[in-house]
Amino acid sequence: MIIRGGRVVDPVTQTDRKADVLINDGLIEDVFPLIDDKRNKDGEVVDAAGMVVAPGLVDVHAHFRDPGQTEKEDIGTGERAAIAGGYTTVVLMANTEPAVDRQSILNSIIKRVSDSQIHVHQLATVTNGRMGKSLTDMAKLAEDGAPGFSDDGLPIINDVLMRKAMETAAKLGTPISLHEEDPSYIFEQGINAGEVARKFGLTGADRKAEIVMVERDLKLALETGAIINIQHVSAAESVAMIREAKKKDKAGLIHAEATPHHFSLTEKAIIDRGSEAKVNPPLRTERDRLAIIDGLKDGTIDMIATDHAPHMEMEKRRSFVTAPSGMIGLETALALAVTNLVKAGHMDLMKMIELMSTNPAKLYGFRAGSLEVGAVGDVVVFDPNEKWTVNRFYSKSFNSPFIGEELYGKVHYTISEGKRILL
Repeated sequence: MIIRGGRVVDPVTQTDRKADVLINDGLIEDVFPLIDDKRNKDGEVVDAAGMVVAPGLVDVHAHFRDPGQTEKEDIGTGERAAIAGGYTTVVLMANTEPAVDRQSILNSIIKRVSDSQIHVHQLATVTNGRMGKSLTDMAKLAEDGAPGFSDDGLPIINDVLMRKAMETAAKLGTPISLHEEDPSYIFEQGINAGEVARKFGLTGADRKAEIVMVERDLKLALETGAIINIQHVSAAESVAMIREAKKKDKAGLIHAEATPHHFSLTEKAIIDRGSEAKVNPPLRTERDRLAIIDGLKDGTIDMIATDHAPHMEMEKRRSFVTAPSGMIGLETALALAVTNLVKAGHMDLMKMIELMSTNPAKLYGFRAGSLEVGAVGDVVVFDPNEKWTVNRFYSKSFNSPFIGEELYGKVHYTISEGKRILL
């Protein structure tokens, strides 16, 4: 395959120029201004004129709800949503039903995703049943193919157990991704304790719920040598603490992710969008949103992750308090980043791709996130100047507060191991 005439943007090689990309036998063979057609063994030519050619996107935080809640999403529909969004690698959370806390469940999922058109990886839980009481057999789960661990959706409150988990992860060299919300500070989930909550007669989720957990886990990571990922950062104070901790982190242990909804929206979205804008941790204030963007700009937050969380329409139509938290995100993430980060003047495309592909790949050591010669031929081709309206999804669910929004950044081709994927 030759991807012809696009603007190649690759953070690893610091390439940003018009060039052709040659992929043979699933690997990048050359990136050059004009590649001879004779070198193209398979013969397919993708016209990328006027578009950006970048490493396929990597999402370290997604939910496919399979097994257990396949009425919301399954591996097949989740995969199609990822492809539509330009993702060639996706890491699935372990809060399935049953949870991925033993080898039999992990192996079953690994077997089922093995024929996916993109790279789908399954995390295992840190604790049995995600109950926060006892550790899983992390060594065996890692040996069987779990690239990391997370009880996502639930925090690990017990300090002693969290330390033990980090010590174990440090020995294995595998990351732990952490959902940082202490329930003792949460009166109602999914809405910030502030102006909008009071408008609805609610107390909401205090920012302290995140702050106290982030503070503890940054300290533990530095003490134990564990690789950690602070998930879906939502509070300005958390950004500041991560920034300070990274100054002490000589080994590159500490990582953090932000979601497109946390850098695109504030708590005021709940006024217009109701439970479609309900998410854990909640959307907060404009001060928090801008702090997250600053964190993305200076590397404090080194990844953008979707937290793609499908729910059924009937669930989201419940009262705000009883409706589930979460929104889908795989199909809108790139466009939200282009619109609210690049077009808004906060960063260039090189930095955006680093946050959405290169850095997420580095967290788990995946062969992804680059277009250097010899790299796997995972590519996204998109037009950053093309406007489109969010109105349809390949996901089985459509719980998104962005429906009806006009965004910049349209994915045209998703290519995995040198094969153009058709939806």
